[in-house]
Amino acid sequence: MDWLTLLAFVVGLALLVLGADWLVRGASRLARAAGVSPLVVGLTVVAFGTSAPELAVSVRAAWAGQADMAVGNVVGSNIFNVLAIVGLAAAITPLLVAVQLVRRDVPVMIVVSLALIGLALDGRIGRLDGALLFIALVGYTTWIVRASRREGAAAAAAMDTPASAPRGKLSLDLGFVLGGCAMLVLGSTWMVDGAIAFAKWLGLSEVVVGLTIVAAGTSLPELATSVMAAAKGERDIAVGNVVGSNVFNILGVLGLSGIMAPYGLTVLPSMVTLDLPVMLAAAFACLPFFARGHVIPRWEGVLFLLFYVAYTTWLVMDATQHEAREGYASIMLRFVLPLTAVTLALVAWRVLRLPRD
Repeated sequence: MDWLTLLAFVVGLALLVLGADWLVRGASRLARAAGVSPLVVGLTVVAFGTSAPELAVSVRAAWAGQADMAVGNVVGSNIFNVLAIVGLAAAITPLLVAVQLVRRDVPVMIVVSLALIGLALDGRIGRLDGALLFIALVGYTTWIVRASRREGAAAAAAMDTPASAPRGKLSLDLGFVLGGCAMLVLGSTWMVDGAIAFAKWLGLSEVVVGLTIVAAGTSLPELATSVMAAAKGERDIAVGNVVGSNVFNILGVLGLSGIMAPYGLTVLPSMVTLDLPVMLAAAFACLPFFARGHVIPRWEGVLFLLFYVAYTTWLVMDATQHEAREGYASIMLRFVLPLTAVTLALVAWRVLRLPRD
């Protein structure tokens, strides 16, 4: 382990924090200036910007014929986004969830997760599959931006106020967004490289590194942005960033990766039987938790974090063939998963009993 690696890791962390601050600041101002809600900015500009590392890693891996890395990076990042990022942001401060997110965008995330599983059942995501995913991304983005502008114009007309309220210089706000995205990409790259070097120095295998560090590392911009947004009170951006990133990862990142891969993307059977179902379960878990009074309290954030720790622990144990993995799996199947199912059922039941808006 050399000092340059340690320096790159520290500088990368600093760039992540500063880049997240710039991105949230610029995006929130642009939202007000353009008459678009902060939620939609979180679902589009912020989400796409913070997903740039996933895009770079997966497309590069697909072009190089490393399909496992391309698909695993997206699936692992989506799991990390929901369980770790939403969990940590909610643990810091209770998150308010917009009604549109529950009614429109979380169901979209669930549908595209189901679509990915359907495409992966034959063990391959071909170029036609990738093209269909990318076309769906264009349609989704156009839909939510138009819907937001209509809602903003209607609200402004009802209040007899302008639909847009520019604040500050547009070029300065745009510079904050672009500069923040650039720092997030560069910072996450340096941090991932440093983390991989640390892992190898500690004797961890490349399989474990790929399953955990690369997926979590490329999600560091989402983590930094959502935590910073939650701390600054931009809670719509904090939650919208995660949902938008997950949709973009499936439709945009895997779509482009499938198009770029010379022979398509191979999906391992273990991915179909474990990781993709976990990703789908995390997406489904958002619906009752997000809809429960449209607030994510701290205890639910801690619960999401514990789920992610449990999942990652299993990945490491299975990859290293740890002697305790059979007992761990037995405990998860007999106790943890049933308790989780009961908790989700109770939360869903309470949501159904809530009065409709």
